Amino acid sequence: MIATRTAPASGSRSCLAIVLAAGEGTRMKSDTPKVLHAIAGRSMLGHAITALVGAGATDVVVVVGPDRADVAKEALATFGKARIVVQHERLGTAHAVLAAREALMEGHDDVVVAFADTPLMTTATFAGMRAAIASGTHVLAVGFEAADPTGYGRMVLDSEGLGAIVEHKDASEAERNIGLCNAGLLALSGRHALDIISRVGNDNAQREYYLTDAVKIARGLGLSAQVLIAPEDEVQGVNDRVQLARAEATMQKRLRDAAMRAGATLLAPETVYFSHDTKIGRDVIVEPNVFFGTGVVVEDQAVIHACSHLEGAHVGRKASVGPFARLRPGADLGEKAKVGNFVEIKAASLGVGAKVSHLSYIGDASVGAGANIGAGTITCNYDGFSKFRTVIGEGAFVGSNSSLVAPVTIAAGAYVGSGTVVTKDVSADALAVGRARQVEIAGWASQFRARKASSRKA
Repeated sequence: MIATRTAPASGSRSCLAIVLAAGEGTRMKSDTPKVLHAIAGRSMLGHAITALVGAGATDVVVVVGPDRADVAKEALATFGKARIVVQHERLGTAHAVLAAREALMEGHDDVVVAFADTPLMTTATFAGMRAAIASGTHVLAVGFEAADPTGYGRMVLDSEGLGAIVEHKDASEAERNIGLCNAGLLALSGRHALDIISRVGNDNAQREYYLTDAVKIARGLGLSAQVLIAPEDEVQGVNDRVQLARAEATMQKRLRDAAMRAGATLLAPETVYFSHDTKIGRDVIVEPNVFFGTGVVVEDQAVIHACSHLEGAHVGRKASVGPFARLRPGADLGEKAKVGNFVEIKAASLGVGAKVSHLSYIGDASVGAGANIGAGTITCNYDGFSKFRTVIGEGAFVGSNSSLVAPVTIAAGAYVGSGTVVTKDVSADALAVGRARQVEIAGWASQFRARKASSRKA
């Protein structure tokens, strides 16, 4: 029997999720643990935990290697109730699962074993695994049809379901011809999980305790074992930077497709990069080469023009961003606000219809509705030690090439002349001009050129 990926969730049954995150990841050539490398702005470990919790995991145990406080910290940041256990010796996957022995003894209805370096597993597939256990299966293994099965464990089926999983190194020639491969993920009946895993031995080529032996052991105990088939791109693992890039590409395609199906237009989808939590409204238009960092919300009918970079920002309904704009954390654009080319906004709000059209920096500020900020304007918000805030009122007009030295307030309806350095508050409907008086010296330019020409001849 092969379970279906669209099986319903298993209701209120308790679920223990064990996430194996103790791999060294030396092939990543990195000082960062493998499972903390990010895909779409979230660590691989974070993806795995989030999908499991979404599938109803009520208890999460993360198995880490020795001295891996950084991995433990990420697990707790993702799911505050996670429990951390340490696998002190790397003796195989079943050995890693037994590091969670205390949790296995607590009597959960089902147990799901996942891998932090298999980050593309979906909530739907984890729910399908749980549903198979709820329907009476004792061991459920995830398999896939591999384009190239070399190196993968093979899933040997018989008339009763899954008979065994044989590692590639231990497989016979006939078994290596099997195309159905093991993805490594397993779900077990909570009643039988500890007994099954405790029976795993290390009589194999690697002298390791293989979690996959749980299938053969379960069948030997008269219990059932079945297979749930998932797409190959969902079960892909990450061991090096090349595979990390492939996983990123898969995730980006998911996110782009989801955005377009939800009503957004991506003019060149393959050039747009989303984060896992990007929220895009209906009738939004995203032009080519746009990057969304974490924490971005774009409301309906907004336009994000080409080559813009957004992170931690909110873009209001019918607002316009870019091209070549940067919205940093705390940027909050109201309805129909405009942020134009080569403009940077940081920790600043723009009211309804406010405009910062070109070549400006607005940081630690609030800009009122209908205000207009001229080209080359900057808020001078930092003195080397502290940040200060600029307030620009509704309908105010700030001329080009102005510097607003915070803390300062430009009241509603006020005008600031071009080239002004504003160091004092400007009253409502007043004009502030602060620039050096222009002086003209007749004939100076021709005399200057003559002197320079004479010096070159000498």
